[in-house]
Amino acid sequence: MPHADTPTTIRHDADWWRQAVIYQIYPRSFADSDGDGVGDLPGITSRLHHLAELGVDAVWLSPFYPSQLADGGYDVADHRDVDPRLGTLDDFDAMVAEADRLGLRIMVDIVPNHSSDRHVWFQEALAAAPGSAARARYVFRDGRGPDGELPPTDWPSSFGGPAWTRVPDGQWYLHLYAPQQPDFDWDNPEVREDFHTTLRFWADRGVAGFRVDVAHGLAKDLREPLRDLGEERGYEPDALPLDGSHPLWDRDAVHDVYRGWRRVFDAYDPPRFAVAEAWVRASRRTAYASAEGLGQAFNFDFLGARLDAVELRAVIGSALDDARRAGATSTWVLSNHDVARHVSRYALPPGSAKRDVEEWLLTDGRDPAPDLPSGARKARAAALLMLALPGSAYVYQGEELGLPEVADLDRADLQDPMWVRSGGRVKGRDGCRVPLPWTREGTSFGFGPGGSWLPQPADWGTYAAEAQRGDGDSFLELYRAALRLRRALVTDEALEWACSEEETRRGLLRFARTGGWHTVSNLSDSAVPLPPGEVLLASGPLSGDRLPPWTTAWLRTGAASAR
Repeated sequence: MPHADTPTTIRHDADWWRQAVIYQIYPRSFADSDGDGVGDLPGITSRLHHLAELGVDAVWLSPFYPSQLADGGYDVADHRDVDPRLGTLDDFDAMVAEADRLGLRIMVDIVPNHSSDRHVWFQEALAAAPGSAARARYVFRDGRGPDGELPPTDWPSSFGGPAWTRVPDGQWYLHLYAPQQPDFDWDNPEVREDFHTTLRFWADRGVAGFRVDVAHGLAKDLREPLRDLGEERGYEPDALPLDGSHPLWDRDAVHDVYRGWRRVFDAYDPPRFAVAEAWVRASRRTAYASAEGLGQAFNFDFLGARLDAVELRAVIGSALDDARRAGATSTWVLSNHDVARHVSRYALPPGSAKRDVEEWLLTDGRDPAPDLPSGARKARAAALLMLALPGSAYVYQGEELGLPEVADLDRADLQDPMWVRSGGRVKGRDGCRVPLPWTREGTSFGFGPGGSWLPQPADWGTYAAEAQRGDGDSFLELYRAALRLRRALVTDEALEWACSEEETRRGLLRFARTGGWHTVSNLSDSAVPLPPGEVLLASGPLSGDRLPPWTTAWLRTGAASAR
C-alpha cells in the first residue's frame, strides 16, 4: 500500500464496503490535541496516518456530537454539530479532507432512537403543554393510579430501573436507556424528515457511511392502551418474537423508516452506506441488511461466540447464509466500545460466558486471575481467522495493539451509567474505553499533552504503537501484515470448508478462499499437522510441519478455488 504521506485517490466504488476493513474510533479516547484529557477531532486527524499505514479502508467515529455525556456521547443534544470539547465543524471538514488524501473513508454514528434531554426539541417539549406538537416528537403519557403517580407501563430501561421519568406537570416520558435520553416517537413525520436532513447534512460533508445505533428500537407499539410486558420484561435477542410483535424491539414497522433512509442514500453517487446495530434474532437480521434498507447489519453472534471451532463454524456458516439472502456481506467483530476487550475475554477460563465476564469485572479482574499470555495468543489466532473471512471486518481502536481490558478502574472513576443504574451489579464499559497509548513514556503515553479522562494503567506504554512498530512479533505488525495481504487475497465472497466435521470437533477450522489460499486455525490445546503449502502469515511461531495450539496460518496451497 502507499506510504501514509502519499496522497491517495479513493476509488469511486459503490460496493467499497463489501470487503472493507473498518476501524472504529471512540473519539474521546483516541488522541487529544489540546491537553484537556479528552480526545478530539484534531487529535484524530493527527493520527490518521497510523490508520493508513495499518491498512484499513474506512474509519467509523462513535458520537462526537454535543452531549452532556450521560451515556458516553450517545445522548446527543444536536445531531448536526460537533461537541465544543471535541472541535468544530471546520475541524470535522479538515479531518475528512485528510482522510480522503490518505485513501480513507469516514463513517459516523447516527443515534436515531433518542436525543439528549438537552436537545432543543426536548426543552421545547418540557415547556409545552400535554398534547402539544412539541411533546408529540417524543413519547409522553399520563401515568397510572389515582393521581397518575405510577409509570404508564412496566417497561424497563436497558440501563436498569424503569423506562419512564415523570416531569413536573405530572406526565411521564419514555427513555429505553438513561433518563437523559428521551425516546423519539418515530410515528411522527417531523421526526422522520428531520433525520433525513441529518443524513444529508453529513453526506454533503463527505461522509461515506453511517453506523445506526439501536437500529431495532425506533418503531414502538404506542397504541392505547399501552401494554405491559409482564414476565417478559427482560430483553434477550433470541427471546424476541419471530413475528415482530414485541412492543419495543424489532417491530416490522421499523423497516419503513429505513426505506426512507435508503432513498436518501441512493440520491448520492456513489450511494451512501449504512450498517445496523440490531440486537435481534439472526433470522430477522437480514431485513436490516437488505438493499432496500440499510444494506448491512452487525453480526454479534461472532463477537459473542466462544473461541470454539464447532461454535464458530456454525456461526460463520449461518452468518454467510444470512448475508447471501439479504444480498449483503456479513460483518465480523471481535471487540467494540460496549464489550470487554477480547484479549481479556480469551484470558479467562475456557467457556466463560457474558455473565462470567461481568462477574469478573466486579472483582476488578482478579477472580479468576486472567492468563494474559494465553489471551493474547488466542486473540492473535482469532484476528487472522476473522480477517480471512468474506465480508467486512470491524476493528476496534487498540485491538491492533493487543490492548487488554482495564478491569481494575476505581469505582470513583467509573462514568458508564450502567454502573449507577444497575445499583453496582454491572461495572460497565469504561474498561474498554481507556485512552490509547501512542508512546512508551510521557504524559498519558502520547495520548495528549495533558492527562486522560479515564486513568491509564502504569504499564500502558508497553502496548504503545511506538513500542510495537517494527517488532515483527507484535500485534501491530501482525495486523499490518494481515491487512496488506488481505487487500491482495480477498477478491470475492466465496468460502469453502476444507475440514471435516470430525476435525472441527477436535478444534480445527480450515477453509479455502478464491485464488488457492487457505486459512487453518488450530483452536485446541494440542499441535496438529500443518497442511502443505507456502505459509503466507501465521499468528504465532510455527514448529516444523506442526501447527501449534491456538494458532492460525494463511497458506497458499494451489488447490482449487473456492468458487
